[in-house]
Amino acid sequence: MSAPHRELPTWVDIGVTPIVNIFLALIAAGVVVLIVGENPIEAVQVLVRGAIGYDEGIGYTLYYTTNFIFTGLAVAVAFHCGLFNIGGEGQAYIGGLGLALMALAFDSILPALLVIPLTIVGAAAAGAAWAAVPAYLQAYRGSHIVITTIMFNFIAAALMVYLLVNVMGQPGNMSPETRPFADGVSLPFMHEFLGLFGIDITRTPLNLSIVWALLCCVFVYFFIWRTRWGYAVRTVGSNEPAAVYGGIDPKKTIFMAMCISGALAGFVGVNVILGEQHRLLLNFAAGYGFTGIAVALMGRNHPFGIVLASLLFGMLYQGGAEIAFEIPTITREMVTVLQGLVILFSGALAYMSRPWVEAVYFALTPSKQQAA
Repeated sequence: MSAPHRELPTWVDIGVTPIVNIFLALIAAGVVVLIVGENPIEAVQVLVRGAIGYDEGIGYTLYYTTNFIFTGLAVAVAFHCGLFNIGGEGQAYIGGLGLALMALAFDSILPALLVIPLTIVGAAAAGAAWAAVPAYLQAYRGSHIVITTIMFNFIAAALMVYLLVNVMGQPGNMSPETRPFADGVSLPFMHEFLGLFGIDITRTPLNLSIVWALLCCVFVYFFIWRTRWGYAVRTVGSNEPAAVYGGIDPKKTIFMAMCISGALAGFVGVNVILGEQHRLLLNFAAGYGFTGIAVALMGRNHPFGIVLASLLFGMLYQGGAEIAFEIPTITREMVTVLQGLVILFSGALAYMSRPWVEAVYFALTPSKQQAA
């Protein structure tokens, strides 16, 4: 008689396995640092100190973390429905466009307190609309979601170049960007907000959108695991024939999941455009949509895991910049290679260490039948 199948506890799958993957990635990165003739331990110390060793570094780390939370959640929602949404970059881009259009249209005729929520709604609506086309093609025409979302990334980039150069660019300005939003149409920076309570921190791009990102984590958790719509998403993702048998319409569910995914990706514009730049500019998405794929995979598509993974990648972005400054031998391109190794081990090779973790865990925790 075969032994009964045993599942890893959630805390092991979400917590321990990613840590093992990170450790393997750091070993590989250490080998690269050794090859260029530097001390890996010193490089790690510089990275950690640059990311969380002083308040300015912490501010930048949390700023990057906010973007990764949005894109990681976007990938996770689609993944729970069995969809691999690689279009987060384009959806974030178009989300910023929707936000800017609302700000530019209403900042001169409405109070800022009314314009700000309108811009957030505009970001969500534009991101969802951009994801809705691949969703429709997947659900009703059988087109593969991976192919269509990749194509839409390129279309979004080309569209933004055209609009910012030929249509929305500020007159007399050679830079591809819009005019600044009116005064007050922005989210407060964290140093300004905390200053109201007498807390003095260094000025960084970190703003109140990090609170919105954490609220989105709560929303995604309750949506996926505490609502009937989330149950439908998970059922379609795990067993579509069973979903049909249970009365769930896979087409409508796929369309809904992708629209929510696109809306979450669109919130990147809330952090970068509404929170930091206060204008729409070219290439503001900066690869956050693609990194969100690795964030979601490392976080096992769970909001709590995504927050931890986003924090790690935020540290890599900020600490990597510090390494490039402090250790000239390790160039910015080399830092990108080190970040890529972490993405490789936590994304493409995310389940490579799982058999080892399972073997160790089950060896240390005998089954109930053995205990009896």
